Amino acid sequence: MGAEYSIDMKKALDDLLQGPKFPNREFVQGTTFGEIYAMAAHLRAVLGERQPGQAVCLAAGSKAVMAAALLAALAGGPPLLLPYAFSAGALAQLQQATGFTTAIADTARDFPEDILVIRPQVPEVEERAEAVQMPVSPAASPGTELLKIFTGGSTGTPQLWSKTAANLFGEGFFLAECFEVTNEDCILATIPPYHIYGLLFSVILPLVSSATVVAATPSFPGEIVEAAEEHEVTILASVPVHYRVLRDRKISEENALRLAFSSAGMLDADDNLAFSKTNGIGVVEVYGSTETGGIATRNRALGEDFFTPFPTIAWKVAGDRLAVRSPYISPDLPVDGEGYFIAGDRVEARGAQFSLQGRADSVTKVGGKRVDLEEIGQLIKGEAGVTDCVVMALPETGGREHRIGALIQGEAADLEGIRKKLAETLEPYALPRRLKKVERLPMTQNGKYDWAAIVQLLEE
Repeated sequence: MGAEYSIDMKKALDDLLQGPKFPNREFVQGTTFGEIYAMAAHLRAVLGERQPGQAVCLAAGSKAVMAAALLAALAGGPPLLLPYAFSAGALAQLQQATGFTTAIADTARDFPEDILVIRPQVPEVEERAEAVQMPVSPAASPGTELLKIFTGGSTGTPQLWSKTAANLFGEGFFLAECFEVTNEDCILATIPPYHIYGLLFSVILPLVSSATVVAATPSFPGEIVEAAEEHEVTILASVPVHYRVLRDRKISEENALRLAFSSAGMLDADDNLAFSKTNGIGVVEVYGSTETGGIATRNRALGEDFFTPFPTIAWKVAGDRLAVRSPYISPDLPVDGEGYFIAGDRVEARGAQFSLQGRADSVTKVGGKRVDLEEIGQLIKGEAGVTDCVVMALPETGGREHRIGALIQGEAADLEGIRKKLAETLEPYALPRRLKKVERLPMTQNGKYDWAAIVQLLEE
């Protein structure tokens, strides 16, 4: 099903590298599109010809610097490595995993020793005219690896996901056309640009559509409303936790807001409806992941209870799990003979749409952050008195799980000791909210865990 939309990606990328359509328009306040391209050309020259294996760490929170770095990579520069955080620990993890020796940064960072740090500069005025067009011919192939995204793990096991030029910019081009994003738009994102959702909506989408993006990334409701009003924002890209606190706040007194997006977790239906009532528009939920890219959308304010896949996506139900064939899928993901990747979500087909029925694998999301249930289980099993345990994401309204519970086998297990150990090891969002011990875990007659009974015990 699906896959009705196509684009000449090579031509679209070539056109993008020819220079900005509106060089004097601000990409972010204080930096024009022309200056972004000039900075990209400067980076491209500094980094030199791409060499296999010599990826460059992109440790910049500035949307302008990130846009310039992506253009430089697209123009034949080295691929980029995007850390999940800019802490010393996260950068050290990335360096250990990849061996990078060069980094792009917009401010001081605590890099490992002997890392060459490049601080991009906008060329002087007299140099910009010659630098606006990217010095590359031909442009990078759509299949060229552009970026490796380093995702944080709940128990210290991050992963690297490769993204090609077609993966990233293809989704940006599609979103711009699907939602008619133009140079008349101003985008406000409440998630940082080093998150895949933030990168897509606050860096790539403005680049391909000539829209302006707000430089700041506000997170408190008052700051979000203030930024939206000050910049006459027309598009808001946010997350469920922010829509919860914004549900009764009017984003713009001038009614400039025309689109609102939510991702990185399931949006509560009441929050969507309340936001819609206050602001006159519903919230478009984007379902997907770092490795798959966007897959489907729904807007409950329009009566859409189920998800509608992008017209770029072919999909089917394999057993009870969602299988997708998509131009946005990381080449690192395994696919079947027809090119379908089987996702970790259980779904039920509803004609040309689907409803989410929960996770089928051990990785879930809490507040938009990845949590590996199996790894939590291994930590618990290592504690004294524990003979077995089951860690699961308990169902919440909306179809995807957001609460973690652990049922522990072993009457001698010390629950308070286990809580303390987990708190020392896990991030706060990954801590089980329900811990319970039993003499023996419920099992079915065929020797498998009785999941219904386990859920019942955890919910009691």
